[in-house]
Amino acid sequence: MPEETLWSEVEVTAVRGQSVLTRSRSVQPLKLLSPRASGGSCHVMLSSYGGGLLAGDTIRLRIGVQPAARLLLSTQANTRVYRSDHGHPAVQVLEGVLADGAFTAVLPDPLVPQAASRFRQQQQWHLEPGAVLLLADWLHSGRMDSGEQFAFTALESEVRVRVAGRLVVLDRFAFRPEEHIATSPAHFGPHQTTLSVYLIGPPTDNRYQQLAAALAARQPHTRSELPPNLSGQPAITACSEVRPGVYLLRAVGHTRAALQPIYDALYEALAAPELLGFHAGHRKY
Repeated sequence: MPEETLWSEVEVTAVRGQSVLTRSRSVQPLKLLSPRASGGSCHVMLSSYGGGLLAGDTIRLRIGVQPAARLLLSTQANTRVYRSDHGHPAVQVLEGVLADGAFTAVLPDPLVPQAASRFRQQQQWHLEPGAVLLLADWLHSGRMDSGEQFAFTALESEVRVRVAGRLVVLDRFAFRPEEHIATSPAHFGPHQTTLSVYLIGPPTDNRYQQLAAALAARQPHTRSELPPNLSGQPAITACSEVRPGVYLLRAVGHTRAALQPIYDALYEALAAPELLGFHAGHRKY
C-alpha cells in the first residue's frame, strides 16, 4: 500500500470570516472529531477507536492551516499507551503547516504511558512569518490510581518548529525509567507530571503578546524568590522568551490537578476574539 494512504489529514480554511474544516481524512487507529466551535474558529479533536494506542500502532497526521484560519487541536481524553509485550512501540507523527496569518493552538490532554509500554512521538511544524503557534506537550507518569508511576519501558519525543524555513525550536526527550531512576532528584523526584508549552510567532503580533503574558503570569516566583524546598511544592513553573518570537514554559507537578491552572489560564486567554473566540475548556460534545 502506498505510504501516502497511511496519513490522516486535516485542512482548515477561512471562508467568509469563519474557519472551516475543508479536508478531513482519518486512518485507523486515529479518529478525528470536529465539535462545533463558536467565535469563528475550527475545533478538531483527536480520538482513537481503541481508547488508546496499542503496541505497533502508528498514527501519522498532516495539518494545514490556511491564511487567517484559526484552529484548536485537542484530544477527547488522556492519550493512553498500552503495554508492549514484544518490544514494538506505539508511534505518533504529526506534521503541521501554518500559512501567513494563521493561528493554531494544540492543547492535548496528558499522555499516560501504562506499565511496560513504549511510545515514540515526532512533531514538525512549519510556520510562515505571520503565523502564530501555541503548542503544549503534557506527560503523566502512569495510572497513579492503579499504583503505576513511571512503570513504562521507554518514551521518546521530538518537537521541531521552523519559521520561514529556519529551525527555531528543536526539543528532544528520551526516558527509560529503569535506567534513569525516575524518582531521583536529578529527574522527577516526587513529581508525577510534566508540561511543556511552546509559543512561536512574531514578537510584535498582538496574539503572541497576549499569550506570552498569560504564560508569564503562571510563574509565581522570580529566581531570587524561589522557596528553599522546591520538591515540596505541588507545582514548579519556569517560563521565558528563549529568543525573539519563541516563548517557552516548563512545569512539573505532584498531580495533574497541580498543572491544570496553566491550561485554565490559556483557555481564558484564548477566548479573546482575535484568538479562538471561545473558552476551549468548556467542552460540549
